[in-house]
Amino acid sequence: MSELVDKSENQWTDDLRQGEQTALAFFFKKHHQSLCYLATKLVQDRGQAEDIVADCFIKLWERRERFASAEKIKAFLYISCRNNCLNYLRDLKRKTAAQALYLKQLEVNSKDVLYEVIDTEIIGLLAREIEELPEKCREVFKLLYIEGKKTDEVARELDLNVQTVRNHKTRAIELLKAQFLKKGLSAALQLALLLYLDRYC
Repeated sequence: MSELVDKSENQWTDDLRQGEQTALAFFFKKHHQSLCYLATKLVQDRGQAEDIVADCFIKLWERRERFASAEKIKAFLYISCRNNCLNYLRDLKRKTAAQALYLKQLEVNSKDVLYEVIDTEIIGLLAREIEELPEKCREVFKLLYIEGKKTDEVARELDLNVQTVRNHKTRAIELLKAQFLKKGLSAALQLALLLYLDRYC
């Protein structure tokens, strides 16, 4: 695993172009979790989101010789994720209200909806920090934020009362905010993260 840390992103990009599978593993480790969070938010289906993201990495591998930098790889993965989500929502016969809304926004202005859902740097930070939450807080937060379920739905699914779900949600947000403030992030990024939590959670 240390080998995945020792090389620069430029070296990993060169290795990917040359067909090194360890380079694909490096970019998978770097972007997979954030892409899954983004896709789940857009399509409202965790299993389908994982399939969508897997397809993005298959396409990356098939087209690996085209990429000159790690930033272009990142851009390709997020654009592919957006396009796959859009295609999935278009083909879906019965849509929830949230799915219909994201489809409309993606079709009208794909760039805005991606930034509205969450900036890629912020989603990466959120994904890592969510996984560090206490188990029950993490479970509640994912169901509410990632899967877009309502408080009473989460309560039924986890066999909790509604107030307990709200308490876990409040604690999760407080813990996330505290962690962001400890990270030494730029003031602008701290503000973006805090505003995001206040707006969407």
